[in-house]
Amino acid sequence: MLKPERGPEDCLLRKYFLQSVFQTGRYAHLVETVLHGLTGLPYKISAHRFDPKTHNFYLADQTSISTLNFIQPIQVMPMKTLTVIFFLLFSSVSVVGFGQTQTAGWLATFNTIKTGKHTSIHSDIQWRSSDEFRHTQALLVRAGLNYHAGKRFIITGGYAFIHNRRVTAGTAGYAPEHRIWEQLIFNHKTGVVFTTHRVRIEQRFIGKTRVENNELVNDGNAFANRARYFIRNILPFRKQPKFSKGMFAALQNEVFLNVGDKSPVNGKTFDQNRFYMAIGYRLQPEVDIEAGYMNQYINGAAGHTNNHIVQAALYLRI
Repeated sequence: MLKPERGPEDCLLRKYFLQSVFQTGRYAHLVETVLHGLTGLPYKISAHRFDPKTHNFYLADQTSISTLNFIQPIQVMPMKTLTVIFFLLFSSVSVVGFGQTQTAGWLATFNTIKTGKHTSIHSDIQWRSSDEFRHTQALLVRAGLNYHAGKRFIITGGYAFIHNRRVTAGTAGYAPEHRIWEQLIFNHKTGVVFTTHRVRIEQRFIGKTRVENNELVNDGNAFANRARYFIRNILPFRKQPKFSKGMFAALQNEVFLNVGDKSPVNGKTFDQNRFYMAIGYRLQPEVDIEAGYMNQYINGAAGHTNNHIVQAALYLRI
């Protein structure tokens, strides 16, 4: 059982978090899933009480309340873990509203190929479908050179090509986007949770299109800058000195912000948010496979789109 960090200074934060969770009733199942992954206990959220003196968080166990008629307490998670969960849940929940809703599928492979003591090659390839899996929405190929500055930091620079489907004046076609990108990764471990933080900066050359003879043709590029912050948490289902094999849960979120001239994109600072939950299996220290659900909120120029995405991914560290 995870024990709380004692001290009155975080009491209000804990109370605010717990109250916020229960006030967001429509996301109760999501919260139940996260709590089950962290505690291993199959609780249902139907009643609650928070005791600031003992730092206990009380949940009703629906499987036993009808026969035992009591509410079973569990200890509040450490504040660091609680803060991460709060950010992941509510950065996604807070942007959900009314707008266009779509369903899609993504396939991806993320690869790290070691080339030296401090260097490696990054590559990832992603295929993304359009709404209801009717078309290829995007094909992304990205490559970069990594410099490993110690065990926790990775500095990367690279190039990406994206083949995007676009509809202009009722005519569909594909437009290219070229990106130069730089990023910094910081890895650390808190308890049994492995966490990755990533800050990425992109210089985007976005293809412009026009309709000519009932076809979509390229008409130059528009330039835009974008910043991204990504956090990913891996929770192995079985405690190991070093996680080398077995099932795990993944919980991540990424926020996209437009920087500088925003007229080539949506005209706004906030671009999109991606929240993702997955179950995976580590076949060996170098290979992970996983599948999960992603909620992608896109803040477009004329309105927003909420995409429900099923994603399957392969991770290779060679």
